[in-house]
Amino acid sequence: MKKGGWGSLVFILLISLLLNACGGGNSDTDANGGQILKLNLGTGEPTSLDPAQAFDSNSMQVVHNLFEGLTRLDENDQTQPAAAEKVEKSEDGLTYTFTLRDGLKWSNGDPVTAGDFEYAWKRVLDPDTASGAAFLMYFIKNGEAYNAGKAEVDEVGVKAEDERTLVVELEQPTPFFEELTAYTTFSPVHQASVEGEAQPFAEADGYISNGPFAMKDWKHKNKIVAVKNEHYHDSDAVKLGGIEWSMIEDKTTIYQQFKKGELHLGDAPPDLMGSLIEKGEARVEDASGLEFYRFNTTKEPFTNKKVRQAFAMAVDRQAIVDQVTEKQQRIALGFVSPGTVTESGDFRASGKEVLQDAQFEQAKTLLEEGMKEEGWDELPKVEILYNKDDQHKKVAEAIQEMYREHLGVEVGLQAREVGVFFDEQKGLDYSLSRSSFLPDYNDPYNYLESFTTGHPMNRTGWSNKTYDQLLRNANGENDEAKRMELLHEAEERLMEEVPMFPLFYYNNVILEQENVKGVLRHIVGPNDYKYVEIEE
Repeated sequence: MKKGGWGSLVFILLISLLLNACGGGNSDTDANGGQILKLNLGTGEPTSLDPAQAFDSNSMQVVHNLFEGLTRLDENDQTQPAAAEKVEKSEDGLTYTFTLRDGLKWSNGDPVTAGDFEYAWKRVLDPDTASGAAFLMYFIKNGEAYNAGKAEVDEVGVKAEDERTLVVELEQPTPFFEELTAYTTFSPVHQASVEGEAQPFAEADGYISNGPFAMKDWKHKNKIVAVKNEHYHDSDAVKLGGIEWSMIEDKTTIYQQFKKGELHLGDAPPDLMGSLIEKGEARVEDASGLEFYRFNTTKEPFTNKKVRQAFAMAVDRQAIVDQVTEKQQRIALGFVSPGTVTESGDFRASGKEVLQDAQFEQAKTLLEEGMKEEGWDELPKVEILYNKDDQHKKVAEAIQEMYREHLGVEVGLQAREVGVFFDEQKGLDYSLSRSSFLPDYNDPYNYLESFTTGHPMNRTGWSNKTYDQLLRNANGENDEAKRMELLHEAEERLMEEVPMFPLFYYNNVILEQENVKGVLRHIVGPNDYKYVEIEE
């Protein structure tokens, strides 16, 4: 080859490498030119992508965009027909009849039937499935009884009358039931590929879904790749060619990738967040749920209520929000988040704040009284359990210092990978644990039921008959004003007994590339990417 030919080839190769390095090639498109939305799961590997088991925010985000329930939330957080084209409710509010759209298909082309919904819901309730979300279906007739082994599966009030008709009977009128059917737990599953399989959703191979996107590849602890589901009934509305979820846990790396344009939605280290909000690089939107800390009430020293109260009162929430998280959150002085709206209005606005912040002197007095009651000259060992994350660590360290300064107590810190963290929390293998709550439907009952005796979300060992009865009475009360009174009374009792203490209510701090449009962020539930477009 002539010398000039080599030079031309080298020049072409250099230009090609430069374009690829700058993201100027096809980095945001697939082989067919479809736009690829690049996201990140900040906690790493999802705990499960089984609709019956996905119950943390990252797992639900993936499942929600691979599956679709009978209904789907719109941009105003209102339920709209999805897999079901029609919903009918009986006059007494006890029976719902869902008529599925004609021609629904799974991602492999098989028909989606009402039987797939019946099978999926009963699978969630099956005690052998051990779903942490089964309680969401206790509103269904005999749902709780079947989950507890006290009823047969055929007695559960879910029945496919034919391929397109699903009839659901409830225990009592449940005003938010239709909203629940938009939740990931209520997704159908492909019975033929799931039945008899120990882990049917553990790999990309054979993963079948019915939502806007379909699983293509899953490199564990690295990346999940989904593509547009061409069999989806509303595929024309889906503009993306697919979604890629990476699994980077370090927030500095996440932010660097976002700044380089390698992620469309990003995150940032806690020490940068405040300045990013001030500069307008990140925006703040309302959200739901809250950060809180659980006590293990079965383990000393938190078997003593006064000690629990002392540890709750010694925390300066406002200092944490202002100096540690810097995300403009509202401090939590109750458990139910603002924006939890019923027929009576916003629950938080209609009732008083239950707690006061930073009561240091009273905290020290209560600690002394509690230790005297137990005969302790020295407080039993306390350690804070948290899942590995830069912000969780900084908050835990701040609380650790508050206990040293205001109670004279030294506490340890235990950081765990997310899977181990949840296992230890569920097994009550901790003394004090960082926790979070994201509601499954927009009603205060969803928050407060979490601390009823034996509830899978309780994870404190705490049990209180009066509290349980208040929740039962509220659940069976048809007068909305009386129901709210019962729920406010229950929240007050929860704060008095202190099996946990709230820190701050969540908001959304959003880092989003300017060319990304159409992300639906709901007050309740994970992000919906069905309508996302990436502008050129």
